[in-house]
Amino acid sequence: MRGDWTDLFSGRARAIRPSAIRAMAKYLGEPGVISFAGGSPDPRYFPADEIAATAADILSAPERRRQALQYGASEGYLPLREFLSGELTARHAPVGADEIIVTSGSQQALEFLGKTFLDAGDRIVVSNPTYIGALQAFSLFAPEIASVSTSTAGLDLDVLDGALKRGAKFLYLMPDYANPTGQSLSMEDRLAVLNLAARHRTPIVEDQAYEHLLISGERMPSLLRLAQSHPQRPDIIHVGTFSKSLMPGLRVGWIAAAAPLIAKLVAIKQASDLNSSCLNQMIVHDVAKEIFANRAETLAQAYRLKRDATLNALSQYMPNGIEWTRPTGGMFVWLTLPAGVDTTAIQMRVFEKAKVLYVPGASFHPNGGGENTIRLSYSLNDPEQIESGIRRLADALSAVMADDAVSA
Repeated sequence: MRGDWTDLFSGRARAIRPSAIRAMAKYLGEPGVISFAGGSPDPRYFPADEIAATAADILSAPERRRQALQYGASEGYLPLREFLSGELTARHAPVGADEIIVTSGSQQALEFLGKTFLDAGDRIVVSNPTYIGALQAFSLFAPEIASVSTSTAGLDLDVLDGALKRGAKFLYLMPDYANPTGQSLSMEDRLAVLNLAARHRTPIVEDQAYEHLLISGERMPSLLRLAQSHPQRPDIIHVGTFSKSLMPGLRVGWIAAAAPLIAKLVAIKQASDLNSSCLNQMIVHDVAKEIFANRAETLAQAYRLKRDATLNALSQYMPNGIEWTRPTGGMFVWLTLPAGVDTTAIQMRVFEKAKVLYVPGASFHPNGGGENTIRLSYSLNDPEQIESGIRRLADALSAVMADDAVSA
């Protein structure tokens, strides 16, 4: 077989880079390793028994079995879209079933939005840092990416105003418990974002992947909800997924948007994979219909212990000069180290000392920067593992930074 295909790859394919997160998976099997790298939900809280029973029920009923194993509607299984319509209407704003398309996870939703809106050189605006999967999905279409810095004080609204004024196909935001920082937009920032989007006629892609992972504090209204009472009704494209609230393995997500956009997305999906798995959609619908109402509290209790263990250990062990976010939900804490520390360059040295994995923060910055940042995910580890891992990480960071200071 041909050994080197590079000369046949498209420019788009040559530009794709592997995920900095998944690149570390090869170390997970080593003895004693504690990983804060992957942002996966804890499988102990998957409704596995309900999924197994539901799949058996579907496959044992001849009519449902035929439907589950056949091609389906590109826009998605109608009962699931009706269920989502009810959920979104209750939590956010009136959304009809015809304003929803089911996708194979929210990652496919983002890729479809890039494919629908972007030609090479088109501008989009994102927060900085932002979700690396969104950058991968959008970068396939070679856009110009303008970034707006975020901090504990919120979005830099003056920069956002200038970026939108120059024109953009859309603004991409994760307003609640964002990946990678764990931060949420304040009410003041949410209203300001809507005002700026309306002023510059820019649609907002609101990624609500972590919506159901509120841990503490007050649930903020979504941009979709707030837009309903805005005098200019800015356009919101709402992206969601069952990956964090139920399970990721069945790959069921969705886009809720105006019907004309959904119609175009249906055509995009027909050209991509025809339809998401009918069996998976039917399972998710039947399980969600029975247990979804109580999932948020179940997950809050589980992740609250992990979040608190992380923050307590960071406070106890991290050396002076390192700061971190204090999320009210989601799966992530964001560390900022002293200027001049390159967390990518020291990653393997830290791993050799501590047997701890983290994600360097630079990969979440579309236009460079963030070399002194780290993303930690607390979702998969027990509180005891978290305490041990943070202590080991802190000791290793202290040693590496001290060594570098001496050698400098």
